[in-house]
Amino acid sequence: MTKKVLLFFAFSLVSIIATAGGGYDIKIRVAGLHDTVCYLGNHYGEKQYVRDTVHVDHNGWAEFKGKEELPGGIYLVVMPNKTYFEILVTAEEQKFTIETDTVDFVNRFDVKGSVENKLFNEHQRFIVARTKESQALRGRYDANKDNKDSTKILKEQIGAVDKQVKDYRLKLMAENPKSFMTKIFTAMRDPEVPDAPKDEKGNVLDSAFGYHYYKSHFWDYVDFSDERLLRTPILQNKIKTYTTQLTPQIPDSIIESVNLIIDKAEVNKEVFKYCVATLANTYETSNIMGFDKVFVDIAERYYLTDKAFWADDSLKKKIEERVNKIKPNILGTPAYNLVMPDTALKTHRLYDVVADYTVLVFWDPTCSHCKKELPLLAAYYDSVKATGLKLEIFAIGIESDIDLWKNYIKEHNLKWINVSDLYNNTHFRNYYDIYSTPVIYLLDDKKRIIAKRLDTEKLRDFIDNYRKAQSKK
Repeated sequence: MTKKVLLFFAFSLVSIIATAGGGYDIKIRVAGLHDTVCYLGNHYGEKQYVRDTVHVDHNGWAEFKGKEELPGGIYLVVMPNKTYFEILVTAEEQKFTIETDTVDFVNRFDVKGSVENKLFNEHQRFIVARTKESQALRGRYDANKDNKDSTKILKEQIGAVDKQVKDYRLKLMAENPKSFMTKIFTAMRDPEVPDAPKDEKGNVLDSAFGYHYYKSHFWDYVDFSDERLLRTPILQNKIKTYTTQLTPQIPDSIIESVNLIIDKAEVNKEVFKYCVATLANTYETSNIMGFDKVFVDIAERYYLTDKAFWADDSLKKKIEERVNKIKPNILGTPAYNLVMPDTALKTHRLYDVVADYTVLVFWDPTCSHCKKELPLLAAYYDSVKATGLKLEIFAIGIESDIDLWKNYIKEHNLKWINVSDLYNNTHFRNYYDIYSTPVIYLLDDKKRIIAKRLDTEKLRDFIDNYRKAQSKK
């Protein structure tokens, strides 16, 4: 069972509705296609959405037509067999004609009434040809790895092909400074890293200079005010690269990067909405332990302060409920103190447990997964006790049938601390986000949460790795 908010879907459909205008009329003929249907779709971040479906006549002609203008971006003309070719749509070019062929969409492409698509297709043809050259050279390079002379020449030839592509794009940008193609190529550019500063003896002053320079200039060429970039894969790819490859994968570092992106996006309402909602959804639904802290930060900064102007009261309420469930058990947070009776009605306090590591396990004797996991946990518990590791398990039964709970403990000889809150007097579900079982948390000697939602195997590995890391400090 899941209680994910799935923020992305709360705004995506609204975001792709076209604004009012003079309408669009795109006529397309695809040789080899007839008496069927085809679709007009558009990119939106890393997803694609169908905007229009039309009939293809006997001669291969289809017409996509609407009373409202299409928002600018990269669109897809999709065939019934799911093959497709891409076209550009801008505010200035909403009415044009394209003819192509199912045999080769790119090289048999002819357009009338659209300068942008002429440039786009010329670039595609150029890239297809250069890619073939490069692949052939790389194949020869791999086949001659033992021949240094050959590999040196082939490497130079591969570099020359790459330079042709770069020069082609720079020339196109210089000759068409106001085109959408130029905006696309500009956004795709990577910062060029200069040589690292050196001291008077020629020694590099900072070995990580290249990384820091590249990261700090990563967004130099991206125009966050141009919402057309939302309807391309480019902006989302850049966001993913920045947050997953250029940012250390720890929550506090990710929070810093996420907020930098969102700050830049505030220059455009639609881009801001996309960045906030997409990043919130990414980290709220992440399976990586601890990344929910990033979601909480985004939610509190933007949704719960009303900066997320698109969120209605219902969505904000759901997000607030989710934050309230997650926040008490964020990694590094002191665990909520549980005070519960055991099978003999003796009261136990979580904070009275003296151990280097305390395992909290919430379980139910009727749960099939618990029946598989608890014997594994019991075996692990017995094995670490034999090694002298100071580890204790504080097991909370959530089954309302007290006899069923007691019998399971007795039958399986569970030797750890067994407690239960049959009537939810402690409201433990609110503090530990318990909506299924089993759920395992790991606490350090100060009862801070250092890991959560583990199975026994991952718990063992985590403790081993954590102890090694602590010993090196």
